[in-house]
Amino acid sequence: MSAAVTLERQIRPIYEALDTGSNKSAIVSCNKLLKKYPNNLLVKSLKALALVRSQKVEESLALCDEVLAAKSLDDATISAMMHVLKGLGRITDMVNMFEEAYKQQPLNEEYGAQTFFAHVRTANWKSAQQVSTRMHKQFQEDRYLYWSVMGAILQASDPSTTPGMKTLLFKLAHRLVTSSPTPSYLTADRFHMHISILKELELYDEANTLLESDIGKTICSTSLACDQTRREIWQGRGLFGEEGQRAQQKISNGDRNWLEFLSVLDSTFAPISSQREGEITEESKNECLENVSKTRAFLAEVAEKDGTKNRGAPLALLELEHRAHKFAFSDDTVVVGLMENYFTQFGDKACCFEDLISFLDLETTSLGRWKAFLAHHQPSFASVGDLQRLINVRKLERYMLVDAEITVESETARGLKYLEEYLDGLALGGDLPVTELQPADDLVLLAANALVMVWVLNRSEEALSQAATALEYGLTKSRMSFQMRIMLVRIYRILGAPSLALEHYRQMNVKQVQNDTLSHLILTRAFTFSLAATGDLTYPSECLESSQIYLASSQETSDFIVRAFTAEKYTQIPDFIDFENRLENSLQRDVVKLEHVRMRLTHEPLNTDIIDMELIELKFMFDRAHHDNRDFVIIPSYQPQCKPTFNEQSLLFGSSTGQGWLWCFLKLYIRAFQHASDLDDIVEQKLLVGDRPKKSSDAEVQLPLRERLALRKAGEVAELTSDETQLLDWATTLGDWLEPHHNYVRPPPAVVLAEASRQTELKTGFPLRGVDLQANNGDANGHPKKDEEVPPIKEAPGLLIVFFDTMLSRFRHLLESKCSISELLHVATITQEAFILFTIETMRFKSPAVIKIHKLGNLVSQFKDVRLRASCVLKEMSAALIKVGEVEGSVDQRRAFVQACTAVTIKQITHDFVLNIAKSVTDSRKKVLEGVGKGMAKLNAAHGQS
Repeated sequence: MSAAVTLERQIRPIYEALDTGSNKSAIVSCNKLLKKYPNNLLVKSLKALALVRSQKVEESLALCDEVLAAKSLDDATISAMMHVLKGLGRITDMVNMFEEAYKQQPLNEEYGAQTFFAHVRTANWKSAQQVSTRMHKQFQEDRYLYWSVMGAILQASDPSTTPGMKTLLFKLAHRLVTSSPTPSYLTADRFHMHISILKELELYDEANTLLESDIGKTICSTSLACDQTRREIWQGRGLFGEEGQRAQQKISNGDRNWLEFLSVLDSTFAPISSQREGEITEESKNECLENVSKTRAFLAEVAEKDGTKNRGAPLALLELEHRAHKFAFSDDTVVVGLMENYFTQFGDKACCFEDLISFLDLETTSLGRWKAFLAHHQPSFASVGDLQRLINVRKLERYMLVDAEITVESETARGLKYLEEYLDGLALGGDLPVTELQPADDLVLLAANALVMVWVLNRSEEALSQAATALEYGLTKSRMSFQMRIMLVRIYRILGAPSLALEHYRQMNVKQVQNDTLSHLILTRAFTFSLAATGDLTYPSECLESSQIYLASSQETSDFIVRAFTAEKYTQIPDFIDFENRLENSLQRDVVKLEHVRMRLTHEPLNTDIIDMELIELKFMFDRAHHDNRDFVIIPSYQPQCKPTFNEQSLLFGSSTGQGWLWCFLKLYIRAFQHASDLDDIVEQKLLVGDRPKKSSDAEVQLPLRERLALRKAGEVAELTSDETQLLDWATTLGDWLEPHHNYVRPPPAVVLAEASRQTELKTGFPLRGVDLQANNGDANGHPKKDEEVPPIKEAPGLLIVFFDTMLSRFRHLLESKCSISELLHVATITQEAFILFTIETMRFKSPAVIKIHKLGNLVSQFKDVRLRASCVLKEMSAALIKVGEVEGSVDQRRAFVQACTAVTIKQITHDFVLNIAKSVTDSRKKVLEGVGKGMAKLNAAHGQS
């Protein structure tokens, strides 16, 4: 048996161990083989992979560098190294590895493809286009030409590409497509790419030739992407009439795509809408009037033909008259008449309300007629259709309420009426399986909206308790109603019952990308409810779980893009790239990360390892151009159009954590961590294992970090609560006072790198890569004298102590006024956060040696007064929260909750049911109050004597 076969048999168990996640076993097997074959690069690369998956990054780096330096051309070694480098985030090294292999074996098609894919993974479209062009010349395969075309298109679509270069790249793409030996219409994706290029270059005649060919018409009839691009090209050429006629023909043939109806409507008003205001002639008005008359007749014919089978034509007819009214071609009484007919036909459909609300901008007379029409409707529970019609009436009536009709009394009465109708309507769903939703569910959502409106008007938690009770009862009948759970999450957070909010959020069974779009429901300002200081890691764990999607996306989406190139699904590639970019730069991702950092600092010992690691990550976040992917539309809102939506009304503390909030807190924490850390740009660059993420092209991001941290914009601060604004002012004052001393005391980069290298060598047996201790030997030992002057020690700013007094005063006021539990916790946790930040900022000055060497005695002595006052405030707040928690968990509080819900304790909603809800709410409040209080006491004990 040959040595190669023997080695292959010995290596096979390593692959099996890696596939099953037995990384320790794989490392042991690799060590045994390396004793026999010490120079085998494949075994070394497999060991490096096992080490990376075991989180032993330092040990894997030496092996990784050794294999890369050998420039192996073995397929198995290169494949293993690809996984190693991806795991380490060293994508640039992976690209270089494949480029080197392709350079040495230019006839190896696989190496060429892998080099192209490596550039695709890094979004380096220019290099990808060059590689694919070379591959097409070498291997004469058509798909490589189209890869090159796609590379040019993606490079042109990059936001950093200048307009002139963008045009040049599309011209290059056009030249490449037209030079292809095979026509683009062989596949729909290639054809779409071709006409998209022509659209960008406004080569409409050439595009028309392609689209009007038989094969072009066939492709557009089967590909929605091609048909949409064709529609845009025709509109770009001004062929609104032709597009309208084509759409009419398709509708006549039975196509009910709403886009076709829109094309008909756009062509109807094209004589006016395509001209600028003030340039509309009488002739164009007359032409438009004639078009309206013809389209009205056409749509009426289609609507009559369809009857109640399809609502497309009646809805298009409504849109036609609505636009005609905007252009003063008809009276809005015509719109009302059509709305009445539409409601008569489709009022028993759940979509009726959403269909009609865009047409409710009516004048007073017509609005009165429409209200009277709805008022004449007689409630009926005879069938599901009758119930749905009643629900649509209630939604439409509520939507049109005016300010004068919205009072505490009227909204309370409406909420109770909706609830009674809901309970009556439950009989229609009595036989449904438990997995089905009740037909009457929207009525309980209406009731909850009305009761939340009462809370907005009088700020009495009684209404919120009633809304929560109604929704909880609704969930006993419709377990799968995510809308009820979303509303309960919002209501329970306001009521200060976070464990119940989290329970409902988890029962929604949020998966995959929903963690990005929906986690804001539970993790916005989650620090307020975190019990991490007591060892309860529920919320930090939720942060980590919701962040798994970002790790999965970074690993998987680039693979999807590669597969799309391989299968030539070019229409999917821009969507995958946009998806990856939106997730990689997600606003919610970084908001959750920052919340996790705030919680982590209350749970883990404060040391330089945590601070250094978090500093680097926060700086990466600060360089991103964020995308807000949060879904607020999914939150059910049936509030009047004259009032804010349910989402806006139920925001915790009345504000959301958007880009401004994130920016303010990033600046706050980056600056505090910078002061406490010995890392500067030089050290960070040396210690960074993976590639540095790509910076945003935004002009502000290009400014020096120091300048960016000093910027404070009114729009950003507006997203903070008043307590958060005070924390920001306090932290800025503290940082300004201590910054000169931090900069002076911080050791030089050479000293920091020398220590890091020693620590790495102790762990792995190898010194830190890229650090030459011999060259830096003069600075790597001892504490070299600095050239700059010793900064003068200034008196501590008065705000440092006044802040804690102010927060205590506000806390006492909230206690006396019996405010909401969530507000009380917010003030307490912000005060606690200031205490932690003070500990971080003063960490550097704890060492007696540092104080003695740099003569900082006078500075450090001033810390005591601030720490003492902060400690006293935390003690008082802690004791008060624990005391309030005991009261909240008492029988009296449960009785008060039940008493508050007397109005909704009707029919099927029994006293015992309400009592169970009361117990859950009060227990949740007690848990969070006592938990936060005990956590503050624990933190005070840990840092109060520092």
